[in-house]
Formats: sequence, structure tokens, C-alpha cells
Amino acid sequence: MSRRTLSAALALTCAFLLAGCGGEDLAGTTPVGPPNTRGESVAPTGGSPFWVDPDSDAARQVRQYEAQGRTEDAKLLKRIAERPVADWPAGDDPVPEITKAVRGAAADRRTVVFVAYNIPHRDCGLYSAGGAHDAQAYRNWMDSFASAIGDAPAIVVLEPDAVPHIVDGCTPGQYHDERYQLLSEAIDRLKRQPRTRVYLDAGNPAWIDDPGKLVEPLRRAGIARADGFSLNVSNFQTNDAVKGFGARLSGMLDGVHFTVDTSRNGDGPLPGDRKEAWCNPPGRALGVPPTDRTGDELIDAYLWIKRPGDSDGPCRGGPAAGTWWPDYALGLARRAKT
Repeated sequence: MSRRTLSAALALTCAFLLAGCGGEDLAGTTPVGPPNTRGESVAPTGGSPFWVDPDSDAARQVRQYEAQGRTEDAKLLKRIAERPVADWPAGDDPVPEITKAVRGAAADRRTVVFVAYNIPHRDCGLYSAGGAHDAQAYRNWMDSFASAIGDAPAIVVLEPDAVPHIVDGCTPGQYHDERYQLLSEAIDRLKRQPRTRVYLDAGNPAWIDDPGKLVEPLRRAGIARADGFSLNVSNFQTNDAVKGFGARLSGMLDGVHFTVDTSRNGDGPLPGDRKEAWCNPPGRALGVPPTDRTGDELIDAYLWIKRPGDSDGPCRGGPAAGTWWPDYALGLARRAKT
């Protein structure tokens, strides 16, 4: 089984940095980050080795607020703009976006985090419907995706919701075999890149409440050849709930590691059994900043996979899924505890 422990991942990054890493402190040298709006260095917070995009939606919004004299709002939004978030390459050609991110991360000597989200019949035709129009188109897209990463240090979260939507029956049965095959092939293709770690998405504990239901689907999708699975992508479950669920699932998969999306779970999920609790819920907060210092041997990293401030879809007054929504972003930042 090809799984890298956190120590191996740190060793890879240390080699990339060409600097000695004393013990488990990845930031053994002064961190180098992208310039902020004042031309200063922005070092990733919390010991994070991940790349901060200086031209993200949040960073551009900070510059706009500063130009408008909204200094307090700008300061709040830096809680997002100055932290690393995942890049979701969109469209039929992912190469330009990936190339830009890889170059930026290399200049800053950081690891870039990507989400591969283009599986055919994506999201069961709901708010994030779309994806490649057939299996061969997906294979071509994934080959371009992986090739564009090259030998850069990267983490790829593979196809959020794809396996859970098989488990919950949302994806029609006639597509299941093809999906398993495409996910398995995608893992193999991505793992041909020497410094790419792959985490196959496994949903969240509020969605598939019995981890045993995920075991065989994850195995069929090739989890044994990935570096682990990802949990809580674009959701709000607490770290404690996710850690417990992940540990149980890991135990059923021979100890495979996992990552946790903490982008918006600072106040947990929306209380009560409310309709579309996953979709732009009010009163939520940023969670633990991205880091690989998790204090848990099974959790390789806390990541901001969902880009905080991007809408979940046209619910509760939000714009289309994936569209930057500055008012929502400000609310997440304002309520953040870290």
C-alpha cells in the first residue's frame, strides 16, 4: 500500500526547500511568502508549508476595501487573504491555472494544494453540476492536470462528493462502475508525479454517518494507492466529530491517513435540522488555519479546501456555486477565533 506518513511528507518538503529541518518543525528557516498589499512578505500562519495566492479573490477584495477606506473590513478579510486555500482549476483546460499556481508556489518555496473536481455526472445535477462530458474527456483532463503539476510539491484532493454520492444513491447506478474506474485511474495518474500526494474524498460524518459504508467503495476507487482520504470538504462538522469518524474509517482501511477541511467549521454546523444546512449557513466561522502540525498521527493536514467566501450555491441569498461572496467572507472572518 502506497501511503506516506506525515514524517515522509515533511522530509519531501524539506528536500524541496534545500534547507535542514530540525526535528518536526517544517519552518526551520524563516518562512518566505508572497507579497501582501504593502509589498511585505506574507508568511503562512501556524507553521503552514502551503502556498498563499497573492491574487486570490480575498486578496483583491482586501485591496479594494483599503482603496475605499474600509480599513477594519480589510483587516478582517486578511484572515482569509493571508492564509493558504486550495485551488480548484476550472474548465476544459486546467493547465494555465495549475501552471500559474505551481510557479507561484515554487517562487515562495511552498506546497500547492489543488482540488480535482471534474468527474462526469458531477454533483448529481445539483448546484455544482457539470464535469467532463464523458470518460475519455475526463482521462484527457486528468492527464493534463497531472502533467501541469510536474515535479512540484503538491496535494490533490480528488473529486469531492464522487464516492459519497455513490454510497447515498444520488449518482445513478449505471454510472458507478465507470466512476470507480476513473477515480482509480486518476489516482494512478497523479501518483506518477514524484511529489504529489493524493487524498480521495470521503464526505463527512453528517452525510455518511456509518464509515463502514465507505470502505468497499473507497477500496474499489483505489484508496490503497492514494496517500489517504479527505473529510469535511465544503462542510462544517467540528474537528472532534471529523477526527472520530476519520479514525474509525482509517481503522477499517488498514490505518490510512486523512486530511480535514477546516475552512468554515470554527463554530460547527448550523444548529437544528434545517433545510440545506450545508448551503451558505448563517453564523459560521473560519476554522483552524491550514497546517500540517495537527497533533494527530492519522491527520496529515488541516486544509482550507473550500475557499472561504465562495458561495455554496443560490441559497440564502447567495450567488452561483463557487462565486466569491464578500459579505459572507466577512462574516466568517469576523467570527473566527484564530
